[in-house]
Amino acid sequence: MTTYHAGSATTTGVTTAPLESGDRLTRPEFERRYKNSTVKKAELIEGVVYVASPLRFQQHAEPHSRLNTWIGTYAALTPGTRSGIEPTVRLDLDNEPQPDIVLLIDEAAGGQARLSPDGYLEGTPELVIEIAASSAAIDLGDKKQAYRRNGVPEYLVWQVYENRLDWFYLIDGDYQSLPTDADGMICSATFPGLWLAATALLQCNMAEVLAGLQAGIQTAEHQQFVAGLPSISP
Repeated sequence: MTTYHAGSATTTGVTTAPLESGDRLTRPEFERRYKNSTVKKAELIEGVVYVASPLRFQQHAEPHSRLNTWIGTYAALTPGTRSGIEPTVRLDLDNEPQPDIVLLIDEAAGGQARLSPDGYLEGTPELVIEIAASSAAIDLGDKKQAYRRNGVPEYLVWQVYENRLDWFYLIDGDYQSLPTDADGMICSATFPGLWLAATALLQCNMAEVLAGLQAGIQTAEHQQFVAGLPSISP
């Protein structure tokens, strides 16, 4: 007979505790509770559980869509790279985030992250992106430290309420801000040609954002980057 409890069911009669913000768990216990819960999105950051709140359109869904359009275009035009939305990332035994977007170099092309047998990302994606509204303190606090300690090369945070972008690059074990050039462009140090017209993005001018990206993709640096990646079979 099936026993129901806290939004989950078991056939063994063993009760699974609900997953709640503030719980301190190991990653295996976090995954066990997550799989047996009705929670749609939860993260383990420095051993602490964070259950996501419902997402507002203007404060999260729309910015998420804009950044994904930008990243997805780059990945489509850069063989050997892959992008994803809200993947579970097994960073270490105390951290299992679900970043809003990741861009990574394929494992077969020498990337740091890999797919586990059960389909999750393990290791460190080359670029992690978070849209921070109510989560800004976490995204720029413990989560940033977890990404830094695990060697994530680049970390981009869009603070929606402050209308601000922070794009960090790992140098000598610490995050430094990538500079903005005279044309208002921020250029990735890890992915040649990944250019972001930051002001245009904040002003919702996606045509200018994509034009800037197209200019980056047409550079010799981008062509050399693609040529240097091992070919990936479909």
